[in-house]
Amino acid sequence: MNSPRIPLYDSRSPGLRRRGFLAAAGGVAGLGALTATGCAGSSPAGAAGEGDGKPRRGGRLRAAFAGGGASETLDPHLANLFADAARAKALFDKLADYGADLSARPRLAAAWEPGAGLDRWKVTLREAVFHDGRPVTAEDVLYSYRRIADPARAFRAKASLEPIDLAASRALDPRTVEFVLKRPTAEFPNVLAAFGAYIVPRGAQDFDGRPVGSGPFRFVSFAPGRSAVFRRNEDYWDGAPYLDEVEFVVANEESARINALLGGQVEYAHELNPATARAHEGKGHVQVVRLRNSVMQSFAMKTDRPPFDDRRVREAFFLMADRRELVDGALSGTGEIGNDLFGKGYEYYAADLPQREQDLDRAKALLRQAGAERLKVTLDTSPVAAGFSEAASIFRDQAAKAGVTVEIRIGGKDSYWRDILDSGTLCSYRSGAMPIEAHISQRLLTGSTTNATKWHHKDFDALYRQAQSTRDKRERAAVYARMQRRLYAEGGFLVWGFADWIIGTARTVRGVAAGAPANSLDWARFDKVWLA
Repeated sequence: MNSPRIPLYDSRSPGLRRRGFLAAAGGVAGLGALTATGCAGSSPAGAAGEGDGKPRRGGRLRAAFAGGGASETLDPHLANLFADAARAKALFDKLADYGADLSARPRLAAAWEPGAGLDRWKVTLREAVFHDGRPVTAEDVLYSYRRIADPARAFRAKASLEPIDLAASRALDPRTVEFVLKRPTAEFPNVLAAFGAYIVPRGAQDFDGRPVGSGPFRFVSFAPGRSAVFRRNEDYWDGAPYLDEVEFVVANEESARINALLGGQVEYAHELNPATARAHEGKGHVQVVRLRNSVMQSFAMKTDRPPFDDRRVREAFFLMADRRELVDGALSGTGEIGNDLFGKGYEYYAADLPQREQDLDRAKALLRQAGAERLKVTLDTSPVAAGFSEAASIFRDQAAKAGVTVEIRIGGKDSYWRDILDSGTLCSYRSGAMPIEAHISQRLLTGSTTNATKWHHKDFDALYRQAQSTRDKRERAAVYARMQRRLYAEGGFLVWGFADWIIGTARTVRGVAAGAPANSLDWARFDKVWLA
């Protein structure tokens, strides 16, 4: 381990990995050791209510989220919904997490350092304990990752952990893990921050009875599809939360969440639609927090089955969409148009590709070539997410102008995200923020467990491995650009827009980060929130 100790994260440059700030970024991102001094425990910047006094301890905050019904679980490795992720974040920790700039920031890892060949990384753990008093050790880390990688299970982070040779990786001592990789990986810290890569105690299997984590809150109770109550962990390594308790309340209807907030039944309402936010913003009843352009809005076409196994049909659908009309109609104009690629504004985003415009004549010609002039398709959607139903209706009318009949099928809120991964051919889809390479690993590789477009191409997988192994940043960016050009031409995601993520809180709530995209470290982070 003789690489120079170059800091990966610099709190003075919080936008470093966002497009527009990238001119200052040079060298090899993710290389060198990272020490956590000065990074952990910082208060969220841009917090709602900032300047209204010092944080105070006490009280229970009730947070309303859309949930997953009776099938909900507290198993952090099964986290898929935003409600799952928020509960997992309260109870558990990862080795790293994504900052607002989508760079990997240390959590249970105090430092990481690559070997000269980038195929071995040494991770040093900070001193932290589980809720039952046991220290968090290297063996717990290896157990957690091996559980996620179990070939018999479909855990969300499995594809992200694929570069690790977990059989060869080992504990050097109780607080040091040596990860042996299957190939050189330049941005290995992103693997540590992967969605769902939580650390659990060695041997843990039952998470719904009395789960034990190392997170800021301890388990009190859980009623799937209804609520979960967690209490302050006084021994939390990052400082005890201000709140005595946090209660996660399930409210699938957006109207129920805002009404509960207005009526004083909850203090935090996750995900409001743009029209609701506009109606209440600045009126003095609630606070509205906008996480700008942090959610990809799209339709997902299953590329492994008719009619979307024909790339001409997929291209025709790209050309049917009027993205400005979709943003204006489904998002009330609060967002940016998409270009059929994830991660607009993020590092490695292929911003040089021409903005795709509606071209009905070309769409009709492609459908004729594919023998699909009178095509009928079913579009699965649900009011499970803001803008889904509205976008489906708008796109139905746009497709009709190209001679395509789109029949809308409304799915259940409790099971929609689970159902659309394998069934149907076309569906409404969205994603919160993550690095582009994480989006690829979790959704676009042959082994990805949340591959909603069924994009299975071995040569594409090989390009991803090449990008991971490329030490030079510019050369790595060129590989990601090549991958995105292919997705732009023939992928399965029709990305029509990027929406604000909108949260509503009671006026007594302080410390809610306003600069934290969904899925990032400070999003839904209740250990730094307090009640005034």
